[in-house]
Amino acid sequence: MNDRKILIITNRVPYPLKDGGNMAMHAMIEGYHRSGWKVHLLTMNTSKHYVKTDAVKRVFAHLDGVSAVEINNEVNWKGVLRNFIFGREPEHARRFYSEEFKQELKRVLADFVPDVVQVESVYLSTYLPVIKKYSEAVTVLRMHNVEYQIWQGLARKEKNKLKAYYLDNLTIRVRDFERAMWKEYDLLLAITEKDAHLVQRLEEVDRIIVAPFSIETDKIKPPDVPQEWVGYHIGAMDWAPNDEGMRWFLGRAWPLIRKSSPKFKFYFAGRGMSKEYKEMKLTNVECMGEVPDAEAFIADKKILIVPLWSGGGIRVKILEAMAAGKIVITTAKGIKGIEAKADEHFLRANSPEDFAKAVKWCMENKNAAEKIGVNARALVVEKYEWKKVIGDVVHAVDDLVSMRIHN
Repeated sequence: MNDRKILIITNRVPYPLKDGGNMAMHAMIEGYHRSGWKVHLLTMNTSKHYVKTDAVKRVFAHLDGVSAVEINNEVNWKGVLRNFIFGREPEHARRFYSEEFKQELKRVLADFVPDVVQVESVYLSTYLPVIKKYSEAVTVLRMHNVEYQIWQGLARKEKNKLKAYYLDNLTIRVRDFERAMWKEYDLLLAITEKDAHLVQRLEEVDRIIVAPFSIETDKIKPPDVPQEWVGYHIGAMDWAPNDEGMRWFLGRAWPLIRKSSPKFKFYFAGRGMSKEYKEMKLTNVECMGEVPDAEAFIADKKILIVPLWSGGGIRVKILEAMAAGKIVITTAKGIKGIEAKADEHFLRANSPEDFAKAVKWCMENKNAAEKIGVNARALVVEKYEWKKVIGDVVHAVDDLVSMRIHN
């Protein structure tokens, strides 16, 4: 297997490892590399998530190649309007298309000659014709989410009629684009069983396997530092579902928590924090903005709170918290894709009253709450250990390469 070569294409540099998307892509890159594959990373270095060139080269120096193409992916409202009126593809696919990136892709395909090309975002499928024209590689799509479900969820909650109309239209465009692209790949990697079943119900695809986000559980253990019985949340706040959930939690659930557990404190952090959060004045709530060390921020806090109402895939921060023996309070949407049982591995909360009740129970039943954290870690070790998940993926992809060679 050591002569196998894979080109992995990402729509942003998978670094720093401060959010779930970057961590998921990085885990896959490292999985192939540690399995003995030659890996070339072709990544967009976007204006929204820009990483200095020397940092990109340093972080991925151990790979067989890395190419980073600078892309301006800022929202251009004239472009959005033009796409809405005259286009059929979703705006996201248009925004990530670049002639310069296309030319670099052609160059890498010619020089590296990969056995496999793995695409880490369905929106990069606009480059699939180029891949198929200039390469005979097996094509793999990593599905971090079923994307249209994110926009569908946001559209249903939007009260502004004009914005809701746009989101409905975008949902249809993303859905149609996704469904068409699913059929074009040799293999789909779904991040949850539910996502895989949905794809198979909507389309006839050749091959799909479930490859959940995985973690090296021996590297994530209950912290050595004393932990305070306080709540925390960390995540990219420029991701719409996170922003939506935090606004709901602070506006609707926090007042009830203050009444039932007046001494309870809550800290939240993340990239892309709006000025509104930083200026918010709520008793016992502290907005930390983007923290320099996520692990240090998390280490001394006991309870992860994830008020998520939309979005797909697996919440990486939840898995990490469970692996660290934290107590997780989240919604049915937040725990989606994780084989966890309420009151055994986590606490489910689907209303403001539920969140207040869960916090109060933790504060008054600390020994029982600790047990939930212990159970959660055992579950992650059993179901989401990195070596097993990555091993299954590499084996499936290698089988496809072998079949193509022998045919």
